[in-house]
Amino acid sequence: MHIIHRHTDYEALIQGTVEIIPTDQKDGLQARLQADRPLIIKFGADPTAPDLHLGHAVVLSKLRQFQDAGHTVVFLIGDFTARIGDPSGKSKTRPPLSPTEITENSATYLAQVGKILDIKQCVIRYNSEWLGSLSSSEWVQLCGQVTVARIIEREDFAQRLAQHTPIGFHELLYPLMQGYDSVALHADVELGGTDQTFNLLMGRFLQEQYGQRPQIVMTLPLLEGLNGHHKMSKSLGNIIGLTEPAHQAFGKLMSISDDLMWHYYTVLLWKSREEINIFQQAITDRTMHPMELKKQMAHAIIAKFWGTGKAEAAQHTFEQLFQKHDYSHAQIIPLPATMHNPVWIVDLLKYLAIVTTSSEARRLIEGGGVSIDEVKITDPTTKITLQSGMLIKAGKHSFYRIA
Repeated sequence: MHIIHRHTDYEALIQGTVEIIPTDQKDGLQARLQADRPLIIKFGADPTAPDLHLGHAVVLSKLRQFQDAGHTVVFLIGDFTARIGDPSGKSKTRPPLSPTEITENSATYLAQVGKILDIKQCVIRYNSEWLGSLSSSEWVQLCGQVTVARIIEREDFAQRLAQHTPIGFHELLYPLMQGYDSVALHADVELGGTDQTFNLLMGRFLQEQYGQRPQIVMTLPLLEGLNGHHKMSKSLGNIIGLTEPAHQAFGKLMSISDDLMWHYYTVLLWKSREEINIFQQAITDRTMHPMELKKQMAHAIIAKFWGTGKAEAAQHTFEQLFQKHDYSHAQIIPLPATMHNPVWIVDLLKYLAIVTTSSEARRLIEGGGVSIDEVKITDPTTKITLQSGMLIKAGKHSFYRIA
């Protein structure tokens, strides 16, 4: 595919990024875009969990921009590094995944990535292709490129050392493995969240040691989860999954705080500071209500990742349920044939796919987020006798009606 490089291409590609390394014009991204070939754009993901969420969509959307500009996106499945687990931000050693878990999660990843990327145009690689075949002498050569002092400069490693928390020696190898992936792929650009900066820079460093032109590092912001306190993470139960029904995702987006709304506008929709200022001034002048701006945000995000038709339907459902209190628009679910009445409230919430774990269900119940026929359930041990027509509310914006 022939690529016509324009200044506007560069401006669009850097929109929404946090940092691009290096910044010099001679060997920076703008200069690299002048090449007469598609650039190799690397993104690696360890299949440590089977479900992707809007936090992943931040980087995937940027990859799609590169893809649409005619560059080669290499989606790297870290099936070898998943055996260790990325220690970034972790306070303790992660349990290793089994080969079966890695295989199952990898297949799920690729199916979900196709919601954003043109998966047919992606190059899919697995880092076991090269990491699994390195000889003992090659491993020694790789380890010899980096000093221990450099590795323990990583913030999470430094913190664990200061707190006398054990660090497995295999964890120290993780940045080298991710960096060597860039060597094996001859990557021109690698993308990742800001929590990946150390690993991405290791790729640059190792490419230099192996006589390659070092890759451009592009970092993107982390998306804060629904509570606004931590990054979006399945383990914290603060996510919007890419496979969730559109109306459920819309409701979750409407549940975030007004302050967090600006972060979502910026990170997911790439609104500029100037545009955000205009929105905020409209609220101050009372020419726009925060609820309307939040609906615009939710509609735009659902349209971007689920499709315009689903965004329209999701907004209509939200308005009927929460603004007009018309519960006829609640999602109809069949009476669970596999459950015997009475059913444990935790099992019911998991059946509805509102939560994935019992601990998430307990937190939601104890926080007053669950009601049956408009009566709050606050005891996680409660058992419910399901009946046709029963109305179940979970969280701020999820309604279900038993068929």
